[in-house]
Amino acid sequence: MLKKLFIPVLLFTGVQVMAQAAFEPYEQAIDGTNLTFKMLAIPGGSFKMGTTAGGKEDEKPAHDVKLDPFWIGQYEVTWDLFEPFLYKDYEIAKSKDGKVSPEIDAVTRPTKPYLDMTFGFGKEGHPALAMTHYNAIQFCKWLYVRTGVFYRLPTEAEWEYAARAGSKSTYFFGDKAAQLTDYAWFKDNGEEKTHVVGQKKPNPWGLYDIYGNVAEWTYDQYKSDSYGERKEKVSNNPVVVPTSLYPHVVRGGAFDSAADDLRSAARGASDPIWKQLDPQVPKSNWWFPEAPFVGMRLVRPLNPPSHEEIMAYYDKKPIKDF
Repeated sequence: MLKKLFIPVLLFTGVQVMAQAAFEPYEQAIDGTNLTFKMLAIPGGSFKMGTTAGGKEDEKPAHDVKLDPFWIGQYEVTWDLFEPFLYKDYEIAKSKDGKVSPEIDAVTRPTKPYLDMTFGFGKEGHPALAMTHYNAIQFCKWLYVRTGVFYRLPTEAEWEYAARAGSKSTYFFGDKAAQLTDYAWFKDNGEEKTHVVGQKKPNPWGLYDIYGNVAEWTYDQYKSDSYGERKEKVSNNPVVVPTSLYPHVVRGGAFDSAADDLRSAARGASDPIWKQLDPQVPKSNWWFPEAPFVGMRLVRPLNPPSHEEIMAYYDKKPIKDF
């Protein structure tokens, strides 16, 4: 059962910090609005990350990873939640008192896109999409200022661990792709568009659309040989900290992906071609107009970093894309 179990513990810079009463699933409310989103508790543990047989070279070698507990979004972030961050006027309209605080107002928002970023797929209940890696992190910052809770992108290891849900097989349900239509929107049934989240069966840990619908950002820089650096040892909470604009790791495949790209171990990477037709000079820090297949899912660590570390995560300056 999802519970609302938040206790205010302190106040700083106008932000109310909330403590979770227990490590269990919960529903995060955004004060002053009717907006909520659901987070599932993922126990810490160890697993084999990558592919042991078959697969692609960048998924090898399979290696031992140990992770601390974390919460992860039960669903991909939808436009319902993302749009108040995108448009201040929309956020005001969704606020019960018709106002936003100065702290919220100070958060940098995306430039308004020059085209319909829903691409006609649908908005209510549909995953938000085509945001850049930087945009996704700034959305997390907006949530932090709004809730006092540290939300971030999953690491690549956290994403695979959550997707596998204790399984060692190609997919969390087994090695054969025939069952994918029960769990995912992809090339065979996706009809070249996104779908309302949560319509397919969840994985054993309760995550919906972890395969398909939209591919999901992770925090990591993509390195084809990063797994080789971890072989023959146990990696604790590994992450490839991003230092360049391209590429970053995306996971899970999308509505237009082949079954092979939905495997738990399959790795994707962002590409400058996703902005090829952007007419702006320099190109937008916020949008990938040719990537209507990438979105995001939130993570919250059980043991959050300090406020200073949190702000350092959020406040990295965008790298200009020419």
